[in-house]
Amino acid sequence: MCEEYTTEPLGGPGTRRAVPSRPCRPADVREAVARAVSERCRTTSTPCDTEALADALLVASELTTNALLHGGGVTDFQVDVSGPGVRLSVSDRSDRLPVVVPRTDRQGRSRQGGHGWPIVCRLSRDVRVSDLPAGGKCITALVPLP
Repeated sequence: MCEEYTTEPLGGPGTRRAVPSRPCRPADVREAVARAVSERCRTTSTPCDTEALADALLVASELTTNALLHGGGVTDFQVDVSGPGVRLSVSDRSDRLPVVVPRTDRQGRSRQGGHGWPIVCRLSRDVRVSDLPAGGKCITALVPLP
């Protein structure tokens, strides 16, 4: 069973980070992102842009799902809401880089799936993949908030 997410201040006004004890489902990650963005909107008295929030939720969900399906599971998750947007970081156990999968196989048949990484790249302003010292990788994506 997953443990509860908490939020902690990061230093600047309206800047918070949701810190999960152990993320295990995309729904948990989406909840943490929604909570962190809502907290920023509340503390800065800025209306939340629902489309930007939807983009951040989708990117968080895709990164988490990809870590579960292709990366050996989620080993860490962080969300930072500050300045230009929502910075999402998802770590997993795999050293393999994300790839774009062709829409069809060698026989020309349509494939299911393969849309997650292109979605992440399209909705994010900045995407970085970093190797972790103990193995695995961390993917960080910045989703803009107006």
